[in-house]
Amino acid sequence: MNKRNIRLLLAYDGTDFSGWQRQAGRRTVQGALEAALEKLHKHPVSLTGSGRTDAGVHAAGQVAHFHTDIGSIPAERFVPALNRLLPQDVRILGAQEGSLDFHARFDAKSRTYRYCLVCGRPALPQELRYAYQLWRYPRLDRLNDYARLLRGELDCSVFAQSKDPSLSRSRYLFGACFFIQGNRLVFEITANAFLWKMIRSILGTALRCEAQGLAPEDFKTILGSGDRSLAGPTAPPQGLFLWNIAYYRS
Repeated sequence: MNKRNIRLLLAYDGTDFSGWQRQAGRRTVQGALEAALEKLHKHPVSLTGSGRTDAGVHAAGQVAHFHTDIGSIPAERFVPALNRLLPQDVRILGAQEGSLDFHARFDAKSRTYRYCLVCGRPALPQELRYAYQLWRYPRLDRLNDYARLLRGELDCSVFAQSKDPSLSRSRYLFGACFFIQGNRLVFEITANAFLWKMIRSILGTALRCEAQGLAPEDFKTILGSGDRSLAGPTAPPQGLFLWNIAYYRS
């Protein structure tokens, strides 16, 4: 039987997972998906995602692919077939057959994340799984002054964690912004790729700079310093969502 390459669009609540990547003895999103694929195929199946999310981080638009030797199931039927086998905190939203050389990670052009905050009011209990509680209303205009500086090819060393294994800390940022959606503040950022905990570090830095009344020029100085000690704290994971993956080809 010839192999087929199936591309999945999926979402998950990351609260009770130790991140995306499979880890021995830990509950992970990749592990749950591969367990469901093994039940369906009656043999192990490897799944590749567009990128890794950390423990507690969610996804609304993660993309992954796997090769299947099942020829009798149309691609779209993998959606109900896998959802019947998956825990409720992982859902397949769509499935399509891709070219055999499609790669969920290496073919990605950009990755968009959103971070949600509840500001100046007590969060509802159910919101606290999906948003960060900020006990004040920050200046939206000042936050967007900072966000406009997050564009182009940048050395992002200032936002890098000491244990980040990346060989290069340069990333291409397509843009970032803060906006109000309903009763939440949302930070959205798009780049070709991100360093480990980079988005949460950017957010923590922007919030600290705004709270201290720093000008955009001060944020720019911090950005160009490469000195992690000048950046703000790393925001907690629960407000972060992998929102969308854009590809060079469909």
